[in-house]
Amino acid sequence: MKFGVGQPMTRVEDDRLITGHGRYTDDVSLPDQAYAVLVRSPYAHAKLGQVDTSEAKNAEGVLGVYTIADLDAAGFGEVPNVAYAMVKNRDGSPMYKTTRPILARDRVRFAGEPVAVVVATSEALARDAAELVMPDYDELPVVVDTEAAASSDAPVIWEECGSNVVYDWEWGDEAAAQEAKAKAAHVTKVELINNRIVVNAMEPRAALGAYDAAEDKYTLYSGSQGVHGMRSRVAACVGLPEEKLRVISDDVGGGFGMKTFVYNEYPIVLYAAKQLGRPVKWTGDRSESFLSDTQGRDHVTSAELALDAGGKILGVDVRTTANLGAYQSQFAAFIPTLAPRGMHAGVYQVPALYNRVKAVMTNTVPVDAYRGAGRPEASYVIERLMDAAARELGMGPDELRRRNFIPASEMPYKNKPSLPFDSGDFDRNLTDALANSDFADFEARRSAAASRGKLAGIGLAYYVERTAAGMTEFARLEVDSENDMVHVYTGQQSNGQGHETVWTQYVSGRLGVDVEKIKVHAGDSEVLAGGAGTGGSKAVYMATGALGVASDTLIEKGRELAANELEAAVIDVEFRGSDGEPVFAVVGTDKRIDLFTVAKIAEGQADLGEFSADGEYDEAGNSYPNGAHVCEVEVDVDTGEFEITRYTVVDDFGTVLNPLIVAGQVHGGIVQGLGQAMGEHAVYDEDSGQLLTGSFQDYWMPRADDMPMFDFSYNEIPAVSNAMGVKGAGEAGTVGAPAAFISAMIDALKGHGVTRIDMPVTPQKLWRLIHSGARQAAE
Repeated sequence: MKFGVGQPMTRVEDDRLITGHGRYTDDVSLPDQAYAVLVRSPYAHAKLGQVDTSEAKNAEGVLGVYTIADLDAAGFGEVPNVAYAMVKNRDGSPMYKTTRPILARDRVRFAGEPVAVVVATSEALARDAAELVMPDYDELPVVVDTEAAASSDAPVIWEECGSNVVYDWEWGDEAAAQEAKAKAAHVTKVELINNRIVVNAMEPRAALGAYDAAEDKYTLYSGSQGVHGMRSRVAACVGLPEEKLRVISDDVGGGFGMKTFVYNEYPIVLYAAKQLGRPVKWTGDRSESFLSDTQGRDHVTSAELALDAGGKILGVDVRTTANLGAYQSQFAAFIPTLAPRGMHAGVYQVPALYNRVKAVMTNTVPVDAYRGAGRPEASYVIERLMDAAARELGMGPDELRRRNFIPASEMPYKNKPSLPFDSGDFDRNLTDALANSDFADFEARRSAAASRGKLAGIGLAYYVERTAAGMTEFARLEVDSENDMVHVYTGQQSNGQGHETVWTQYVSGRLGVDVEKIKVHAGDSEVLAGGAGTGGSKAVYMATGALGVASDTLIEKGRELAANELEAAVIDVEFRGSDGEPVFAVVGTDKRIDLFTVAKIAEGQADLGEFSADGEYDEAGNSYPNGAHVCEVEVDVDTGEFEITRYTVVDDFGTVLNPLIVAGQVHGGIVQGLGQAMGEHAVYDEDSGQLLTGSFQDYWMPRADDMPMFDFSYNEIPAVSNAMGVKGAGEAGTVGAPAAFISAMIDALKGHGVTRIDMPVTPQKLWRLIHSGARQAAE
């Protein structure tokens, strides 16, 4: 088929989006709408006394000013934290759970925490009135540094906990890892910082709340990564049965994990809408995004790799301190622990593995999932270990990896603690990446760069990702005979990944309908029974699984209707959609009827009314996308300025449904991974707790001209864990890029004795390393 599975069909949503016809949350306005503005704490840690709202309430255009006392009186609950129950301390005791009020109660714990909300007839008037709210603050000492927070003399943020350490978790076999190190011929140790980043989705968060008094029902419009999960958690926060809340997410301008979560503003606009009897909208500006959106990463890690005399891995030991911020966000406890569980083994045969994580609270914005969600952090650790070990052993970085790869001949692989791969050929991907990057001839390019006053370096990393599973997805297909259209609904939520294109392509292939006659609809919690939402690189196999069931059900319904119309037995009617014809035909005859005519027949029958079908799909097995990244850099000796001159990646995403979509996801993922490695860094003042990089004036972001052209290719090695054979591609680029880039930088500076560089790598940091004679990276 012209646009069948595997074809590079261009994105069907792009014309709408780039011509300004998208519908994002701020584009939605309702009659008599009011506007909310949050009053946020200027202090990172303070006791909160009386909040004087009297002057603000009397300001022009103000409809209401609310504090936590109002929300408490209405029976509203806490901002949800759902992951705490999953994580236990090493001794089996529960972790300490923080509570997070919708508006600050008695204390503020980070700069930007909302204290009150002002609602007015215009946003400008609400902002003016917000300046008149007068909270009484008694400033307290702060702690923002990850390691410092764990010390016994650090200011304690949650006094009930007794310290800032809220859990001390472990996984694996500590005794086995210690034994491996004891008998090893060589042990490599690395100290790593995985720097904190600000998510910075293109579309800032927004929320519009409405209340229908006649039905006693709320509606929330907000960009999300899944309306059903959002409905469930917001309803719990507000104290509602789920059927009393409808959540609608239209177009969403980037999520990256951050838009999965319930934020304070969502229950606030619902509360205000009911109180005022009119819709209430809040739209965050970029400054609020920096101060209120969950942030990512922020780990300090010490890791060891034990090897025998032949360079074979005996064991891996990883100890991490993870910064969760001031409050435990929705999945915060899960991200440094269970999300990357076992991932520190990478793609290697690892006989012993131990991972210990301490989580600390600090006076900073809460941290949660960011593209990759724990897996990039784990991949960074094992790949930095492999690179360091290769240097110390005088072995090529490719050779050490080959000696330890799980071979393709042993797939499926089930030897714990290594990951349970169902398929893969790591050696093949690495071989292809080295060939495509002209790795063997790099020394000639290094010499040429030196003649131009440049330090050239090349680095590689082999990543693996584990995509999400253990969830149920729902889908619906509706055939509209009047307009000859097929309407597609799934429980996924596009945040820019190209879902509309892939679902269109898949349904076209199943039903034989032209792509112009297929319409994919965005999130509405009232259309489907549920949905798994977007996250964990699972969208393709979850959605196509549910759409496959819906397609089969629709076709069977159609066969029965066609058989009756064509006066044939159902067993003699076949559907030819997979051949590019949306028709039902009687085998061996010229009797046939098309899909839309069948739909019209169904619409005329009282017991049917419409021609539609639902699908439900359960996916228990993870998939393991993987691949080799090769990065090449040049550093100017005089200035420290650098350039990525070549970037090569060879991936294994199993069966590829749309090569263009996959390439776009990989390109974007690489840029986000490189962004963290090259300059993105959320920096807080250690004395005041203020976010010093709180705008694009101070927070570096990657730009197009910072990037080279990417040499991307893939090998299709189908997964056996799902019917389509796909391995998710949404986060993979982010997982592999940081380690490859840092490897290249260390290689470029090895002549200056550099063996460690922490992210982010800035020209200033490189200049200092080159010219100070330092033999280790600057902190």
